[in-house]
Amino acid sequence: MRDQLKELERRLLLDDEEDEPSASGSAVTHAEWSEAIQSLMSTPQPPVATTTAGHLSPSPTSSSSSTISSSASCSPPSSMPSPPPPPTGTSRQTLLDTATAIGEGNLQAATANLAVIKAAANPRGDAEQRLTAMMYATLFSRLNNLQTGSSHAVAELRSPEHFAATQMLYDLSPCFKLAFIAANHAILEATKDEPNIHILDFEVGHGSQYAAFLHALTQRLRHRPTIRVTAVVDPSSPFTNINSGGLRVVGERIEKLAERVGVGLRFSVVSRRPEELDAVALGCQPGEVLIVNLAFVLSRVADESVSLANPRDEILRRVRALQPRLVTLAEQEINTSTAAFPARFAEACGHYGALLESLEATAAAAAAVQQGVAERARAEAGLARRAVNAVAREGQERVERCEVLGKWRARMGMAGLKPVPLGPSAVEPVKYRLESAGSNPGFTIKEEVGGVALGFGWRGRVLTVLSAWR
Repeated sequence: MRDQLKELERRLLLDDEEDEPSASGSAVTHAEWSEAIQSLMSTPQPPVATTTAGHLSPSPTSSSSSTISSSASCSPPSSMPSPPPPPTGTSRQTLLDTATAIGEGNLQAATANLAVIKAAANPRGDAEQRLTAMMYATLFSRLNNLQTGSSHAVAELRSPEHFAATQMLYDLSPCFKLAFIAANHAILEATKDEPNIHILDFEVGHGSQYAAFLHALTQRLRHRPTIRVTAVVDPSSPFTNINSGGLRVVGERIEKLAERVGVGLRFSVVSRRPEELDAVALGCQPGEVLIVNLAFVLSRVADESVSLANPRDEILRRVRALQPRLVTLAEQEINTSTAAFPARFAEACGHYGALLESLEATAAAAAAVQQGVAERARAEAGLARRAVNAVAREGQERVERCEVLGKWRARMGMAGLKPVPLGPSAVEPVKYRLESAGSNPGFTIKEEVGGVALGFGWRGRVLTVLSAWR
């Protein structure tokens, strides 16, 4: 039974390395994602002990945008029939009740609820049904880990497929894409008329931010500065070498693109632990304007709840010591760091529910190119792996530890960094981009008081936040 549970969880998380990529480059199809969850939901649960049930604790998030969204959009009907789900409110409440039961050790009640949840889950259904399937996976993983002691640790987040799915999420979701665009314009505003710019980037990814950055640079600036981009990687991080050898390839692609638009750009990689970061190690030179870009990376760095060394704050202190002109910080607006399991689960339901709805709207707009649904399925498979790690894991095994803006503001302040208001030159291009693209009106942009941050969300719930610091 234990081996079977492990196999089911592995299939659920779609980390079967024997699958070959399709011609389109995706190793995960909508049908495969659906079949994996359907297979799991048809499996009987093991017997468990009984304890007393309780009530859900409220989420401790300080974000004003963290209320749970209950609206759902509809996708095209599936060719595979499925049982009609219970009302939306019922299935969402059952999810929360099950998390409460698990948190209080009432595993018998949790197991009984899982049978109800699987009837409402449909990975080919609308956004609410897909959320139910995703959170069912999270609950099952948590329950399985409690009963068997088995865990994938961070293995499910380290595969090349997960890396590719994450990059696809960044490309598909306006909430992520607009955060990158806002960071680019904030950097351009801070470096205008400067001949030499050095950008330290702690998460280059596949380089799409720099393609957009170079385009914006040629549109906004009359001169062509010399730019150095240094990709900073931590050799002790479990995420180092996910995209084996890819950083060099990404760097070459960025350099060639810069050459085509008439910009001198050099790309390099520096491998240092957080405690080793200093101006000499990072190659900082006199006469350069230094920029630090922290895009969706610090939430995967251990904090004080995981390590006494607290590398998350160590990076920020080291960055401050470099005296950069600007630090851009982009993160998801959700607390999966210090909240207890039931509260963390409630946060995830609201956050991922809104994100799935927004991805459905994006996929519908991309249907004309016949790739929208397949790309959404691949991105959502990656989201499911992240949700399992952020919600179902504990201790060092939980590496997806996001925090809300209020907590990031406190961390930046303790490191000696102060907020920099995002002026019209950074805000207006982002608003124009959202409006001119004919995006679904459900996508929103929220300016924090004083212009110190921009929140990007879906129907009033902020999902990502971009802020600037010095």
